[in-house]
Amino acid sequence: MKESARYVKIVEWSEEDQCFVGSCPGLFYGGCHGEDEKAVFAELCDIVEETIQLYKRDGKPLPPPTSGKDYANTMLRIA
Repeated sequence: MKESARYVKIVEWSEEDQCFVGSCPGLFYGGCHGEDEKAVFAELCDIVEETIQLYKRDGKPLPPPTSGKDYANTMLRIA
């Protein structure tokens, strides 16, 4: 398992931006965007990998993992 699998990756449609937006809460702010959902997810995965490498290069500890928290069902209960 890659270390990047420990972080939740979200791709969602943005009405405001009229495109798909990818983010990785807990690891970095911002993300990527584009018209193709699959392409945005692939780019997001690359960004997560790069971010982890930057943390390691700089000798910084990684933020706590966000996977395994069942965010999808938690959001459904809140909504």
